[in-house]
Amino acid sequence: MSNMNRPNYYSLLGITPDADQAAIDAAYAEQRQRYAPERVADLDDELRAVAQERLQTIERAYHVLRDPERRRQYDISQGLIPSTSRPVRRELSRREWLSVFAFSFIAVAVVAGVWIFTNRETLTGQAMGEVNRPAPDFTAPELRGGTIELSQYRGKVVVLNFWGTWCEPCKRELPALQQAYEQFSDQGLMVIGVNLTDDEQVNGQTIADVAAFLAQYGVTYPIALDTEGTITEAYRVFPLPTSFFITPDGQIRYVHIGELTLDDITARFTELRAASGGQTSQ
Repeated sequence: MSNMNRPNYYSLLGITPDADQAAIDAAYAEQRQRYAPERVADLDDELRAVAQERLQTIERAYHVLRDPERRRQYDISQGLIPSTSRPVRRELSRREWLSVFAFSFIAVAVVAGVWIFTNRETLTGQAMGEVNRPAPDFTAPELRGGTIELSQYRGKVVVLNFWGTWCEPCKRELPALQQAYEQFSDQGLMVIGVNLTDDEQVNGQTIADVAAFLAQYGVTYPIALDTEGTITEAYRVFPLPTSFFITPDGQIRYVHIGELTLDDITARFTELRAASGGQTSQ
């Protein structure tokens, strides 16, 4: 998995790699306020620990991006800009060439052995807060009609994604969620979006507005409408987006605050499906 596929320091702050210092400072201030200790004080211990870890990562990102030289080195490491430094070349001796050849042969053999043994590419995704507690069940109106009940998806790995139309990181991760749903739904993955509909209505948005918004992104996975805020309260969600990875037996295993990528979802789904013995329902 390339660095470009992973959320980097820029995406953590919600900015683009060409952002100037003023934009970096403003984005950091906004993220710092979002995860301020006093704002997450009411979360339970596990979610508060996740928020604190996220804040530490944001602090590291800002520490690098605010320093021009550190930022340049980081951009090079991410492949965002080319490296201008080139080592002085010299001819290798016969012994050095033999050493290089031998090392390369061993390295290729090791990699081939690992590939044959695992027979798959290993994806790690972003580090996520790991918990182990029952996922609160709920029944809610579904955007396209009828109702949706979490417990009806027992036997599947569920990604429960809390989001709102006003949330920029929520918008950016919609394609990854939809792609994961299309790619893995027949292998035991269910993606459920939980729209903070009560907040949408406060902001003047209707359910029709929410539906039109999702249509722009081609979203077809189920959307639960949290019209009273009870689901959000049960899961103690504060920052958006927040996603919960739920095992086939209904336990929350991972919590992720912030934008998800397809690699993140793939890695967690693969892990949780394997942990269940591959016995997810289709």
